[in-house]
Amino acid sequence: MAQSHAEREMAVKARTASRALQALRSEDRVAILNRIAESLEQHEQHIMAENALDVEAAGGGKVSDALLQRLILKPSKIQQLADGIRAIAKQEEPIGRLLSRLEVAEGLVLDKVTSPIGVLLVIFEARPDALPQIASLAIRSGNGLLLKGGKEAMRSNALLHRLIVDAVAEVAPGVGRDVIGLVTRRDEIDGLLKLNDVIDLVIPRGSNELVSYIQNNTRIPVLGHADGICHIYVDAAANLQQATAICIDSKVDYPAACNAVEKILVHDSLQGQPLESLVKALQDAGVSVHGGERTVAALGLPAAPSVRHEYSSMDVTVELVSGMDEAIEHIHANGSGHTECILTDDQAAADDFLRRVDSACVFHNASTRFSDGYRFGLGAEVGISTARIHARGPVGVEGLLTTRYLMRGKGQTVEKDKAVTYTHKALPLS
Repeated sequence: MAQSHAEREMAVKARTASRALQALRSEDRVAILNRIAESLEQHEQHIMAENALDVEAAGGGKVSDALLQRLILKPSKIQQLADGIRAIAKQEEPIGRLLSRLEVAEGLVLDKVTSPIGVLLVIFEARPDALPQIASLAIRSGNGLLLKGGKEAMRSNALLHRLIVDAVAEVAPGVGRDVIGLVTRRDEIDGLLKLNDVIDLVIPRGSNELVSYIQNNTRIPVLGHADGICHIYVDAAANLQQATAICIDSKVDYPAACNAVEKILVHDSLQGQPLESLVKALQDAGVSVHGGERTVAALGLPAAPSVRHEYSSMDVTVELVSGMDEAIEHIHANGSGHTECILTDDQAAADDFLRRVDSACVFHNASTRFSDGYRFGLGAEVGISTARIHARGPVGVEGLLTTRYLMRGKGQTVEKDKAVTYTHKALPLS
């Protein structure tokens, strides 16, 4: 009971602090974010030292190479985090934005405005850079936040959390440090997942097992994605030099990321030298190329583990398809709805692919690695959602908002609608 009470107390404090955060002037929340960015830069060496201890403790095969790569922070990443936080600070004020105004009846006006969701529980694995990104998005959008990072990043997360809540307390003492709580024990998660009366949204970032477990063990709405099985379709009309460069970047730039390509579908008219050149270029870039059913036979490649497989490593599957229809069918049957791409100089084919493929992000002649909140101009992302309600794709500030209705009247009463003449007239927003 004591443990359950502690979890509830943390969540209740986050909600109370979030209401104080929402009540701040926009410039005060901006000042908090700028102070966080400044603090990350000032403490770069300390952050790197703590992260090095985490990496050392996770080495020696204790975690997978993919997980280890997500754990490592570099000075360039610290600077990118600071830049992203400042970009969030520069965004238009998100809270209370007027979306619609309606005259319900004469002298009775109804506004629809944006509003914070409330309290978010974000559970993420290994990536300490996710912590300041998520915290900054929550602060800008006026949400309280509970964070549970992976044990592999324990030291990094503890320091980053302290720097952030110190900045909040310094700039806005009325909000205080409780607006962002750091959950340190894994056994606390189950208790938090039961708090559907205090926590409004859970966002898991991690393995399929983590996401599935959370979805099956809470009544709180869950936003996110379990798999990042991204496809590239190389069309018959592709510029092969450009296509090769995009395929390599989509895998090699950060193979452990959820937006890295896992399967390349190639039009069968490119069988022979074009396909062989693509495979060789991937191999020369350090990629282990696996074959689908047709390319195993055509090129003697080692067979892929399955038709639907997420490597999260320097591995990729290459398969032949008869054309775009088969490619789209394959993507819908075996993808995860994250990010897909067509490589072609045929504009009509590209437009058709973008229209028909049912994924959160669909690209033409661009690396799948662009599927990212920072690169989309959101400043950062709290995660990438493959759900359809309520946010899809990289989730920034806008995805952490809901709406409220504000009505202003002049003493009207309903009286079974006998005394009201409804006009339902749209009014200008200004």
